Amino acid sequence: MKAIALVTSGGDAPGMNAAIRAVTRLAYAEGFQVYGFEKGWEGLITNTFRKLTPRSVGGIIHLGGTILYTSRCDAFKTEEGLEKAAQTLAENKIASLIVIGGDGSFRGAYALSKKTDTQIIGIPATIDNDIFGTEETIGFDTAVNTAVAEIDKIRDTAVSHERIFIVEVMGRTRGFLAATIGLAVGAETILVPEVKINEAEIVRTMKENTAKGKRSGIIVAAEGVKSTNKLMKTIEKETGAEVRFSTLGYVQRGGNPTARSRLLACLFAEKAVELAALGKENSIAGIQDGRITQVKLEESCRKEKPSSPQLVALAKMLAAYYRRQPKNTLAMS
Repeated sequence: MKAIALVTSGGDAPGMNAAIRAVTRLAYAEGFQVYGFEKGWEGLITNTFRKLTPRSVGGIIHLGGTILYTSRCDAFKTEEGLEKAAQTLAENKIASLIVIGGDGSFRGAYALSKKTDTQIIGIPATIDNDIFGTEETIGFDTAVNTAVAEIDKIRDTAVSHERIFIVEVMGRTRGFLAATIGLAVGAETILVPEVKINEAEIVRTMKENTAKGKRSGIIVAAEGVKSTNKLMKTIEKETGAEVRFSTLGYVQRGGNPTARSRLLACLFAEKAVELAALGKENSIAGIQDGRITQVKLEESCRKEKPSSPQLVALAKMLAAYYRRQPKNTLAMS
């Protein structure tokens, strides 16, 4: 039997277990033997794995996290670590390695691909949704829904106390999560790492809201935006409003995956096993225009996924509830 291996690397994302389950069962149907390396790249370096069977992955589709565990492995960033991982793949006669993870995991996979003849296939699983080659990643929908539920509760307090809340969500370098969450909760302002903060514009928005009789507000900020503390003080000074800061933190990574995250896990797994059966180039599975597709692993690692400024622009329009006038001017409705 040809052997296929699985590894979950980097930050966990809801739906990773669903992907492990789907890959294992589909691979068995194709005649593969399946190995699951534990604790991410560390498992490849130490040759720590377990055999996975259709029965052993039963009852995990609804679980968050990863049954294979994950970790940040500094040793894998060294030439010695990469060579040891490649040696592990050769010793176990692994035909294809399926990496379930985000951009850091895929960059590690690409580095490993230069040391091994084993085919490497990526399944995008990250709440950041920042992988080039796919419109959506496993776990993104779950993280959005988790954050929306929490911010809805925060808004209750914001309205009751007539306060403005700056709510920090995950996203160190990209704002896909913050933009989607902000739009979904009706945030007055969305702050993302790709766009420099315009304090004057934010203050003006808050003042305009006060003039309309709106004395509370929600600002959604990605964690990569570093000036939120200064912004809080500026808003308080310029508007006289009470401003509070709330960090959602790691709650966004946990919990049962939504139906959408489970569905993507199954669809990406099917594509990954299909690619493994063909035994061709190193690739990642993805979704584009509603179709399951693939792009080269190297291309996914070298290119940056385009941002979505239209989401932030749409959120501004909805928060301000302006009406477009015939002369292309904006007036309050």
